[in-house]
Parts: sequence; C-alpha cells; structure tokens
Amino acid sequence: MGLAAAQMIGAGLACIALVGAGIGIGNVFGSYLEGALRNPGAAASQTTNLLLGFALCEATGLFGLVIALIILYAK
Repeated sequence: MGLAAAQMIGAGLACIALVGAGIGIGNVFGSYLEGALRNPGAAASQTTNLLLGFALCEATGLFGLVIALIILYAK
C-alpha cells in the first residue's frame, strides 16, 4: 500500500465524525421540537440551548473535516 492510499483511507476514517455530527444535530433539533410542541410557552427560553447544542455538534464535524483535509493536503 502506498502513501497516497494510506492518506485516502485516513481521510475517509476522519470523515466518520461528520456522521456523528449529523446524528447529533438531528437529536438536538428533534428534542427541541418535541419539547416545544409539549410546552410552547417554554420554547422561547430554550432557544439558546438549541443554538449551543447545534454549534457544539457542528464543531465536532468541522474538526473531523479539518483533520481529513490536513491528512490529504499537508506534506
């Protein structure tokens, strides 16, 4: 196996973090929607928690993507 093949495999494995980020974002928004439908009065106070959860999940995915790009293009 050559160096280029190992880089491609490593970058693909690093992109698995994107799957986790997608699942996390789905859980965050799904839980918020479920809570907002149960208690519409409290939905406005939970918006900051929604955005914080979204940002943390998205950051995890972006870190995986950055690692994959570093593996591919850093020499």
